[in-house]
Amino acid sequence: VQLQAFGGGLVQAGGSLRLSCVVFGGTFSRYAKGWFRQAPGKEREFVASISWTGDIIYYADSVKGRFTISRDNPKDTVYLQMNSLKPEDTAIYYCAALLYGDLRGSEYDYWGQGTLVTVSS
Repeated sequence: VQLQAFGGGLVQAGGSLRLSCVVFGGTFSRYAKGWFRQAPGKEREFVASISWTGDIIYYADSVKGRFTISRDNPKDTVYLQMNSLKPEDTAIYYCAALLYGDLRGSEYDYWGQGTLVTVSS
């Protein structure tokens, strides 16, 4: 079973992008899902997460009010709507799946290939 993130690209500051994370070869519909990012020369950091029911959602303070995480369980897809993008949002964005544990931690069970988001000033 694999996760794959899509939707990255180059956008000007203030613009928007929508990332998608799709599951191939199985299902993670009952897993919590998270988005993480890693900027050049920096550690990977938590961005947002959502429980499998969708009723528990967390955001990093740096993206709160600008990013929205959502999920479509029948499609086994999780989304990250990113608005008001800033140059400091530039990073490779990864999605991940977690069966049990801290939705804000980094101990996710499965990780997908990332997608690059570049925000120009």
